[in-house]
Amino acid sequence: MIYLILLLISFSLTYFIKEYAIKKSLVATVNERSSHTVPTPHGGGIALAITWFLGLLYLYFTDDIDLNLFYALLVGIVISLVSFLDDIYELSAKLRLIFQSLVSLGGLYFLGGFESLDFFVFSIENQIVTNIFAFFMIIWFINLYNFLDGINGYAGSEAIFLSLSGFILFNENHFIVLIVAVLGFLYWNWNKAKIFMGDVGSTLLGYNIAVFTIYYSNQTSENFWIWIILFSLFWFDATVTLIRRKLNGEKLSQAHKKHAYQRLTQAGWSHYKVTNYSVVVNIILFCLVYFVSNIFIAFIFSIILLNFVMKYIDKKKSFIKYS
Repeated sequence: MIYLILLLISFSLTYFIKEYAIKKSLVATVNERSSHTVPTPHGGGIALAITWFLGLLYLYFTDDIDLNLFYALLVGIVISLVSFLDDIYELSAKLRLIFQSLVSLGGLYFLGGFESLDFFVFSIENQIVTNIFAFFMIIWFINLYNFLDGINGYAGSEAIFLSLSGFILFNENHFIVLIVAVLGFLYWNWNKAKIFMGDVGSTLLGYNIAVFTIYYSNQTSENFWIWIILFSLFWFDATVTLIRRKLNGEKLSQAHKKHAYQRLTQAGWSHYKVTNYSVVVNIILFCLVYFVSNIFIAFIFSIILLNFVMKYIDKKKSFIKYS
């Protein structure tokens, strides 16, 4: 019953935020980086965040969540608040980075740090090295999720996929809370979006995935690669695009439309089609995790799959030959 209530809260809050934004003309304007063509309300991630933290509190009071994980996830309130202010006032990149760094340190503190990093043939257990890696990984996940939130249903469907996968693999109820929190918003964002998530939602989701990755990796080192594979559609696109832009000599802080999903929409694919095909790729990635017993082999297959996907997109819309 509680999950149905949370779903209704997310659904209703998103609707009221949408109506309020339309009334006050708080809409995302169309610019050169936009993948949408119609001014649309933003801030739907507020409903997602409120529902998520209400659900976390429920799990806390019913003793249905590990306390270390609870406090680490609760730190996400900070990134949500800062991103909410950024959606309104456009905070400087330096100020955002400062708060992202503080949030990363807070999350790592409550998780007890990142214990070890297993690279299949060798393992790094030096706590200084592993925690520096984890610190930058959290910041990268926060930002890349924000980068990949650009078309209807894309970021939301990724969150549903990761949460559902997490529940199937680890059978913990915080994943159900995240599913219903996102699902109530996604109804209004799917296909022809009536409202956008905004940074307040996308940065929180990126932070949550980073926390899950570290938390479950501390239980079993193999779990790190499980989460890396499950999240690979997003981090692969963001990372490859960043490297390519750097090699091109581009200013990395400059707005662009060169992510794989953006280039597909420029090639004529609808948002609906891109999102649906991303779901198909994610299902394949889950099957690799679930059915391939050797996680190293599963990781190699996932990278091969994503390379084929990227090459296909490059043929549809060249990366280098347009600005």
